[in-house]
Amino acid sequence: MLLWVILLLLIAVGVAGGLLGSLAGLGGGVVIVPILVIGLGVPLLEAIGASAVSVLATSTTTGAAYVRDHITDVRIGMFLEIATVPGALLGVTATLVLAKVGLQPLLLFILGVVLLITVLDGVRHRPAGDQPVPADARSLRLHLEGSYLDLHDHREVRYRAGRTNPAFATMFGAGLVSGMFGIGSGALKVTALERFLGLPVKVATATSNFMIGVTVAASSGILLLAGAVNPLLAAPVALGTVTGSFLGSRILPRARNEILRVLFLGAVAALATELVLRGAGVA
Repeated sequence: MLLWVILLLLIAVGVAGGLLGSLAGLGGGVVIVPILVIGLGVPLLEAIGASAVSVLATSTTTGAAYVRDHITDVRIGMFLEIATVPGALLGVTATLVLAKVGLQPLLLFILGVVLLITVLDGVRHRPAGDQPVPADARSLRLHLEGSYLDLHDHREVRYRAGRTNPAFATMFGAGLVSGMFGIGSGALKVTALERFLGLPVKVATATSNFMIGVTVAASSGILLLAGAVNPLLAAPVALGTVTGSFLGSRILPRARNEILRVLFLGAVAALATELVLRGAGVA
């Protein structure tokens, strides 16, 4: 009976993380890791492993729909994975080394700071509409361009990627953070795709979702080999996260988006503050 209670609790954590992440637009990983560590006392490495599996499952299920609808730009996504995958491999290696030498408090502190930055990015006002960016030589040479059918406006939207150098640097940082903490780093990825490459919002979001799965897959293998992925923990959390993300996608169109974002970003900020205080030895 106790095992079933624990499994249901872990599924509930996954549902909460997936729902919260979906409604706030941050991804479930930024919620799952602090909830597992703060609320359930799960060791940090196992929480990171469970989060990585959950993010991978969510990206695989939701990302397939965007690829099917031809919104995801697979060419641009795979090009940028040249930066995110090495970043993820370096990040997960750094986390394992720091954990091995007993610096888990430092990891908690860094994770808290990352989450606070993510929250600030989430509440930052972004101008409406797509922002075209002039294409650079690499974008032209590699034909980083495409189009998609916007069903809302009933028109074909064409685009061409812009500044690849700052996008590459940002993507490396996103991969580094993703590998260190088993989160999607979707905020950084979307920032690079929108601000630097100038992709339309829908293409940027869909391509980011696709890239998250590839990036996390790179670090998940190392976490698995290091023994940081506990199947009894990761499986129910992943199941709950996928369910929560699906529910969030259904609730969001009918809800008052700004109020939800303020409430949920506030919750993430509270979790991030607790992580910072714990990492600093205050809490």
